[in-house]
Amino acid sequence: MLLITQSGRRAHFVTVIALALVLALVTTTAALANVTLTQLNTDPYTNSTSQHKTEVEPDSFSSGSTIVATTQVGRFNDGGASNIGWATSTNGGSAWTSGQLPGLTVFSSPAGPYDRATDPAVAFDAAHNVWLINSLGLTQNGNSILGAAVVVNRSTNGGTTWGNAVTVRAVTGNQDFDKNWIVCDDTSTSPFYGRCYVQYDDFGSGNALHMEYSTDGGLTWTASIVPAVSVIGGQPVVQPNGTVVVPIDSGNEAAIGSTVSTDGGVSYSAITTITRITDHTVAGNLRSGPLPSAEVDGAGKVYVVWQDCRFRRGCKSNDIVLTTSTNGTTWTPVVRVPIGATSDKQDNFIPGIAVDKSTSGNTAHIAVTFYYYPTAACGGNHQPACQLDVGYISSTDGGASWGPFTQLAGPMTLSWLPNTTQGRMVGDYISSSFSGGLAHGLFAVANAPTGGSDCATATPNCDQALYTNQLGLSQLSGVVVTSSGDHPVPNAASDHAAPKSPITVR
Repeated sequence: MLLITQSGRRAHFVTVIALALVLALVTTTAALANVTLTQLNTDPYTNSTSQHKTEVEPDSFSSGSTIVATTQVGRFNDGGASNIGWATSTNGGSAWTSGQLPGLTVFSSPAGPYDRATDPAVAFDAAHNVWLINSLGLTQNGNSILGAAVVVNRSTNGGTTWGNAVTVRAVTGNQDFDKNWIVCDDTSTSPFYGRCYVQYDDFGSGNALHMEYSTDGGLTWTASIVPAVSVIGGQPVVQPNGTVVVPIDSGNEAAIGSTVSTDGGVSYSAITTITRITDHTVAGNLRSGPLPSAEVDGAGKVYVVWQDCRFRRGCKSNDIVLTTSTNGTTWTPVVRVPIGATSDKQDNFIPGIAVDKSTSGNTAHIAVTFYYYPTAACGGNHQPACQLDVGYISSTDGGASWGPFTQLAGPMTLSWLPNTTQGRMVGDYISSSFSGGLAHGLFAVANAPTGGSDCATATPNCDQALYTNQLGLSQLSGVVVTSSGDHPVPNAASDHAAPKSPITVR
């Protein structure tokens, strides 16, 4: 257990002076809070091919008082992990049990068919009372790493024991799967109650979109009819009427769009472009990209956030930005989550959004957990100056206004993080979940390696694991802020060129 006390770092906020109907820029301290962090899982493996002890890329889902989290365990430098770990609380986050999935990789107990695993995501099927952890099984042939199969591990006893991996889809021919996600329809009045949906892409075919659906608690799966598009990083959500909405990036992460199914996942619409992506390259060789994080409220409104620099002159740092939709095809203009002011130097990235499904509309409770640098320009020869923190911000009125943000963890020195071919890594995504009206962020926290200053050379003595804020958080007291007066910079552009070909991020 780790006690993190807010550092009192100064931040800028925008607040509305209602009587004057003008915006006033104020300077205030970030919220002061003693936040107790609980470590949820640890890397037990010792194979020399992975970096230990490391955990990256968590997801979570909650149903009632149960929260299930999942993460990569034992990160490989060139993709994937030794196994996928899990952690489950049945009392709203007060206590947790944890372990590693069976029958998935050669390191699992019992052993599974895959050399590595990656991209874990978790869902609950209320109709069949089954928890599902979806991941990607990888095989290795020399220096070649193949996304060999999309799989699920199932739990029928509340997320505390798990069965061996069940194949959703295995590759054929030149296929090479990447970046999967899962969701289930848990609304009892939905015409498709009990269906679960998995999204992934085929890097071997230009990041072609694939969707699958299951009607029997994840035991068997059927391929959907989908548009022929290049995509990556989708996060499907299900509205109470059974409509599936899939916010997703283009294959080169240059734009964000969505596709919709109204027939229980049998078929999906053509992609609707929501907006282009305008993002800042995060300093310090930290692995980070503008993948979406999506959630849905109790009435079916879809909320999507990602990192974007369109509100910053010169694209010198990222904000977390937000758009919403009630039908998956028409989206609101992109707004900035007011973590600070557009003139500050803070860089915000890798968000994980949660929406309390017992709330909706203009009283919807939203929480966003994210990573940030207090100073964006800390890279290059100044990499040791890049100090990585975890932040939290929330709204109780559907995103119209936000409470002050607080620091949950950090600062972390980047050399403490596992190294990958795409940079130092905490995850391509992180997560937040509500339980009992309180938000729990799920994120990787690194401490100084015990065998040296660099995780990449100190293995197996790194110290990066999955943590959460144990007691959960509501909206913090303090200055309520809004970004209603902020506007995108005219002709804003990313500070880097979009890749001309599809990318893989596993």
